[in-house]
Amino acid sequence: MTTTEEPRGRTDLEQAVEDVKGLWRRHPQRSLETLGRQVTLGRDAVLEMFRALFARRFPFHEFIKQCAFMANVSAAPTVFVAIPVAVVVSIQVGSLVNQVGATTFIGAVSGLGIIRQGAPLVTSLMIAGAVGSAICADLGSRTIREEIDAMRVMGVDPIRRLVAPRLLAAVLVSILLCGFVVFVGFATGYLFNVYAQGGTSGSFISTFASFAVADDLIVALVKAAVFGAITAIIACDTGLHTRGGPGGVANAVNSAVVNSALMLFATNIIITQLYNTLFPVKVI
Repeated sequence: MTTTEEPRGRTDLEQAVEDVKGLWRRHPQRSLETLGRQVTLGRDAVLEMFRALFARRFPFHEFIKQCAFMANVSAAPTVFVAIPVAVVVSIQVGSLVNQVGATTFIGAVSGLGIIRQGAPLVTSLMIAGAVGSAICADLGSRTIREEIDAMRVMGVDPIRRLVAPRLLAAVLVSILLCGFVVFVGFATGYLFNVYAQGGTSGSFISTFASFAVADDLIVALVKAAVFGAITAIIACDTGLHTRGGPGGVANAVNSAVVNSALMLFATNIIITQLYNTLFPVKVI
């Protein structure tokens, strides 16, 4: 009995160890490998971008083409998302300030809420959903058609030719989208407060001007630039490592959008916390 049970016990233990190792390889290890690969791709893309700019070999035609394409696919959805977000912020803020009796500060609270958090979050959603999916689908299609391998065989660096212009275009378009969301969101909040909530235009503008500073807009634009860079790197890496034909492209696009959204929300929290810690609000 002992000789027959001991091998079985060792087999079960070895199977359990193998299961644990397989779980590690399938999830945490693969996640760390993907993160390291994306960090390396981002570093190489930034270096290639500056190297190509100084050498006057940067593909400006591809850069302009990508800027126009990204703006085309993201501008209209950004407006349709920014308007309801601004209305929701105005409703929630209006309800809260009415309860505490601070209706004169609704302009400052609503405007700063849109600039500091509403605009970057809307930008992150549009960048991850529209721009990231388009980049990943484009590069994924090129990968399964073996165009990327053909470029390497011909001595053309895909990072300099494809990734670097998309990275710079995503950063520029993200900054422009954030500024656009700030304008649309603030105008929507102003109109909703004046014509739907019975507020006064002078009080809304004066309280906002009293509390808002230029750093609020600068931080929002910096967030947008970081969001654009992260989205472009994740989308390019996922597209360049697409496998499995057309179905693999669809899976890659889904993975790129989900990973980008998670990373952008986490990055927004980190940047906000760092800014509030390093530059606390001064009470006058």
